[in-house]
Amino acid sequence: MSNPTVQSNHEMSYMSLMKGLRELDLRGPYVPSDLLLIGDHAFPLAMNSKGQVLVAASLYGRGRIVVLGHEGYLTAFPALVENALIWLRGDGSDNPSVAVHQNVKVVSDNLSSSTFQVEVVGGFSSNLKSGVYVTDAYSVGADPKDLVTFLKAGGGVLLGGQAWSWAADHPKENTLHYFDGNKVSGVAGIYFSKNQGEAEHLPVYPQIPSSWMAVVIGKDFEDDLQFLLHGVSELAIPNGSLASEVLVHGPLSFPIATAGGGPAFLAGAYYGQGRVIVAGHEGVLSAEANASFWKNALHWLDEGRRGIVGVALNNGIKIATDSGLEMEKTGFKKDLSVFVSPSNPNEHWEEIQNFVAEGGGLLIGGHAWYWAQSHGGKNPMTDFGGNKILNQMGLSLLKTTINAGSYKVPDPTQVIKDTYHFRHLLHRFAKHVTVEETLSEQEEEFLKKLGSDCATYLNMKAHDSCHYSQVVATLTDILKKSGLPQVSENCPVKSPKDHLLLHVGTEVYKVCPDPDALLPYLIKDNPLLPVVHNHRVKMDVNTAEGEEWISTGLYLSPGMKTYMAIPAEIVNKGWQIQIGCQTDRLNAAELKRAPRVHERFPVTSEMIQVWNLWGGLIYLVVPPKTQAQGLQVVVQMAVPAPYYKSGVTTEADWSLLRMAPSPWAELEFDNIILTVPSEAVRQLEHPDELAALWNDIMKAIADLAAKPHKFPRKERFAHPAMTLEDRNKRVKDYIEGGRNLSSWSVWVALETYMQLQEKFGWDAIKKTVGMNLTGFFKAWGWPIEQATEEKLSSLPAWTDHPMA
Repeated sequence: MSNPTVQSNHEMSYMSLMKGLRELDLRGPYVPSDLLLIGDHAFPLAMNSKGQVLVAASLYGRGRIVVLGHEGYLTAFPALVENALIWLRGDGSDNPSVAVHQNVKVVSDNLSSSTFQVEVVGGFSSNLKSGVYVTDAYSVGADPKDLVTFLKAGGGVLLGGQAWSWAADHPKENTLHYFDGNKVSGVAGIYFSKNQGEAEHLPVYPQIPSSWMAVVIGKDFEDDLQFLLHGVSELAIPNGSLASEVLVHGPLSFPIATAGGGPAFLAGAYYGQGRVIVAGHEGVLSAEANASFWKNALHWLDEGRRGIVGVALNNGIKIATDSGLEMEKTGFKKDLSVFVSPSNPNEHWEEIQNFVAEGGGLLIGGHAWYWAQSHGGKNPMTDFGGNKILNQMGLSLLKTTINAGSYKVPDPTQVIKDTYHFRHLLHRFAKHVTVEETLSEQEEEFLKKLGSDCATYLNMKAHDSCHYSQVVATLTDILKKSGLPQVSENCPVKSPKDHLLLHVGTEVYKVCPDPDALLPYLIKDNPLLPVVHNHRVKMDVNTAEGEEWISTGLYLSPGMKTYMAIPAEIVNKGWQIQIGCQTDRLNAAELKRAPRVHERFPVTSEMIQVWNLWGGLIYLVVPPKTQAQGLQVVVQMAVPAPYYKSGVTTEADWSLLRMAPSPWAELEFDNIILTVPSEAVRQLEHPDELAALWNDIMKAIADLAAKPHKFPRKERFAHPAMTLEDRNKRVKDYIEGGRNLSSWSVWVALETYMQLQEKFGWDAIKKTVGMNLTGFFKAWGWPIEQATEEKLSSLPAWTDHPMA
């Protein structure tokens, strides 16, 4: 859970930069550019009421940069400039030297001579001894790479300017890459955009400003897609291949090929001064049907440099050779123009990011789904090698998949309108909730997917990224505005909007800065229950091949947090703490509870805080093949639950425990543990009799399976499908469906045996019943041979069976 008392590095930097400022009156003669931010290191300092960023800061390498949306701000706000210069020279630096370009030499007149030693220069030179360089966006020089090198090595850069007038004079030029100021600031994730910013009288907020209106796409990508898709009508995932979906979530990332306008398997992005393309399977690179696209793509990545394409992925060799560019089979190196990489590189992550930021092209091909399946417990969004590079670029490879097939390419002029884009739809949904703007039918259809993607995106837990923080803030505001559907048996969730809210509620609660403030919007009915303090749970464990849950007899209410003291000998040994007994994940069109209602916490220290938005019983999850005696866990505060354990709980104990306030109870017998609503046990006076019955039942099952009576692991049972209402509905549906034997599976099949058990008892499972059951089985749709019917005809028929 996000800790509101811990300030991110960006927040501390923001406080330093805005120290002593209460307002910024940007109204006046200056018309600024709207600044576009990407990556994890850029953050806004001033944001207007429309979500436009007019002043921003960022980090690159060991250096820092502050960007003002108009060069006039260099003199209009001397206090801000002075704060910026102090911050730019770095923590602990006492170097007072500042180099100021002669085109903005008036800046030097506003600086305190006791704090700074100013040198006015004709341009940047690597020979300058200053720690900070001040210039306008038009004077970075014909070759700004030296200034980028200075920044990367630890220098500070203060840059002011606007690009909208340049863009008007150069309508066919790419402002992001060819406007002079962007050749420096863009490397650090701050672009001067071609859009004018609206100048307002802005308050200085105590924290980095944020707005749902800032969750936008920074480009229409029409020119990029026209280039990439020239001569291309379809793009294919070859037969036999299963591609990973590519989540397109950055302001400068865009889908190239999708399955029906939805999930993308091919996507691109701008990052710094470079470009990126990601394919969700390496086979997409080598598919002959995609050859024309890849020729276009490599030239788009090369940007006219005619440089070397370095290939570290075998599927990329042919497309690089056919592109007409020079190809070299090699690992990563900095002097390439384009690098073709597998999807899970195990080194050079930051170097590759910097390579792209400084102008290189990157093509990644491969999937993440197999890695996710084979690395249980790992987070693909943060632990998968490709995503360590791609997340900052606004792209991520997911464990969700797209089947082989040939898919029509989008219309470049309509791609944002007709194709799913996470960031765009989130902006539209926020607008729908906030100002009640109507969504299109297609947008409504994609809301359920947006909910799933929001949950996936939030798993990045990139709290130092302003984009991540803006998404968290936007979703938090949406939940506060609309509330969470109070889903239940009587109030099921059906609409795409409610699906989205239900899906993201849990994840936002886990990562938002102040979950306690959000909780009342998520859980409306949350009564205070009596608690016990410093409750000791003693246990002996001896697990077999699978993990086991150890019940604690304790419950946490929704949103309730507690600490657990853990014995040192089980720390970092694969143990986990689980809150909640229902561990399935639902994906139905109609939901009667949230899709996921349990939480697990790895035991990595001797004191752990645990919680679950939905509440739940507390368990210790023991790894396989673990033996330990006399372990003791102390739970700081929790709600006692009715918990009966055969051979341990006395009748006197149970007379009190059955009234414990938890809404869930557990009954643990020799071979099975039943988890039931507490109301079901309040009147249970003799649990030993129930234990004897279930022990006999489980022995009969063991006999049927020809296994020892003592199971290596106790079965757990809390499936709602065994309620009478569900059983009756299931039988009715089977009959109305034509008694088709192909539908006789899992719970339907179990119903057949439950009907037999209820008539003849458990002994009938291992003995003959002395009756003719052919009518019963034929009623279930079983094919009974004539010879079998004749053989059994002498026995009394079972005519009053439940299917009659």
